[in-house]
Amino acid sequence: MLSVIVDYVQNIKEGDNVIPGQEMIINKTPLFNNHGKKASLVVSPSSLTLNWQNEVKKFAKELKTLVIRGTLSERKRQIEEIDQYDLVITSYDLLKRDIDLYLEKDYSFRYIIADEAQYLKNSNTQNAKSIKKIKADTRYALTGTPIENSLAELWSIFDFIMPGYLFSYKKFKTLYETPIVKGESQEIMAKLRMLIEPFILRRNKKEVLTELPDKTITILNNEMGEEQKNIYFSYLVQAKQEIADGIKLNGYEKSQIQILAALTRLRQICCHPGLFIEGYQDGSSKLEQCMEVVQDGVNSGHKILLFSGYTSMFEIMEKEFKERNIKYFKLTGSTKVEERIQLVDEFNQNSEVKVFLISLKAGGTGLNLTGADMVIHYDPWWNVSTENQATDRAYRIGQKNNVQVYKLITKNSIEEKIYELQQRKIQLVDNMLSTKTSFLHKLSKDEIMNLFD
Repeated sequence: MLSVIVDYVQNIKEGDNVIPGQEMIINKTPLFNNHGKKASLVVSPSSLTLNWQNEVKKFAKELKTLVIRGTLSERKRQIEEIDQYDLVITSYDLLKRDIDLYLEKDYSFRYIIADEAQYLKNSNTQNAKSIKKIKADTRYALTGTPIENSLAELWSIFDFIMPGYLFSYKKFKTLYETPIVKGESQEIMAKLRMLIEPFILRRNKKEVLTELPDKTITILNNEMGEEQKNIYFSYLVQAKQEIADGIKLNGYEKSQIQILAALTRLRQICCHPGLFIEGYQDGSSKLEQCMEVVQDGVNSGHKILLFSGYTSMFEIMEKEFKERNIKYFKLTGSTKVEERIQLVDEFNQNSEVKVFLISLKAGGTGLNLTGADMVIHYDPWWNVSTENQATDRAYRIGQKNNVQVYKLITKNSIEEKIYELQQRKIQLVDNMLSTKTSFLHKLSKDEIMNLFD
C-alpha cells in the first residue's frame, strides 16, 4: 500500500481529489472551509504509522507531519497542536483511545485516509465507530481486500466514506448480502456492483506498472512420511467423530471453537507434528521440501521471504538455518514498530542476509521488501487475498527481478481442501469487483464436514 503514498502526499496540498490506489473507496464533497489551513489525517495500523512518516519525508518533504504517539498526556498535547501541521498520522488503536480528545476540539480535517481499511470491516468495533465520528471534507479508504469474508465488510467501509449510501446494514443484508450469499444471484450482484463501481478506484499492477517484472506462482506438493501420515489420519478420524457429536449435542453455531481447534491441529500436523507433540523426532516432509527450496534459492543468489501462519514453526526452521549457516531475519507480531523498519531496510541492503521469516498476520501489509525475489508460503491461509498481500511485499514498485512464488501444499490433507476452497470462493469477488482477491463466506455445516473427509 505504501507504493501509492507518493500520489497521496503530493496531492494533499494541491487539493487534487483524483488519487490512484490499489482499492480505494472514496467520497468527494466540496471543501466547506477554504479559510485558513486544514490538516489531513491518516489512520493506519500501528505498525505502519512510521512507514507513512518515512515515505512523506522521502517524497513530500514540504509537508509538516505529526505522528500521534506516546503516553496519554503526550498524545493530548500533540492533538492540541494538530492545526500546526499539514498531515497527522495516528493508529486505529490510538484513535479509539483518543477519540474524545478529537471531538472536544471539534476538528474538521481536509482529508481523512483510512489505510488498510479492512480494519473497519466489522462495523461494531471501536475501530470503526471511532473513525466514523471524525469530521472531514473528503474521505478515502485504502485496502487491497475490500471483501475478505463477507459483504458486510464492504458495507462497513462504505458506511465510513458515505454513511447511508448502502442503506442501513439491516436493509443492505436483506436486499443484497443474503440473496448473493445464498444464491449468488447474478442480477442482484450486478445491481450492487453498479452502485459501488463509481466510488472504487482500482489499481491493476499489470495495467499501470508495465515495467514490473513477471511473477510466477508454483504449487509444490509434498506427501507426508509414514509416521506423520499415521498421526494425521488418526487425529482426523477422532476429530471428525468428536465434531459430529458436538454439533449433534450443542448445535453447529455453538461448536465453532471446537471446529476451529480441530482444523488448526490438522494444519499443524501438515506443517510439523512437533508443533504440539512433545519429543516428536520423525520430521516433516513439508519442512524437508521447504529447506530444499530455500537452499537451492540461496545457492542461486536469491533473497527469500518465507511466510507462515504459525510463529512456532519458525523456531524449528531457525535450527535448520543455523545448521546450514543461512543468515536470516525474523518478524512476528511481537516485533516493535521501530525494529520492523530497521529489519526491512537492512534486509533490502545487506546481501549476506538471505531469508526473512515473516508471520503472515504481522507482515502481510506495510512492508517494502523488494530486495527479495523469491516468496515461499509454507502453509496455505483461508483467504488467498491475505497470501497475495504477503507476496506483494516483494512484488511491488521498485522490484527489478522476476519474482518466483512457491506455495507448499501437503497432498491428501486439509491443505488441499483449503486450496480448493480458495479457488471456488474467488469467483464471487471477481464478479463483484473484478479483482483477484478472495472471498470466503462463513462455511456451512456441510462444507465444514467435507473438510474432514
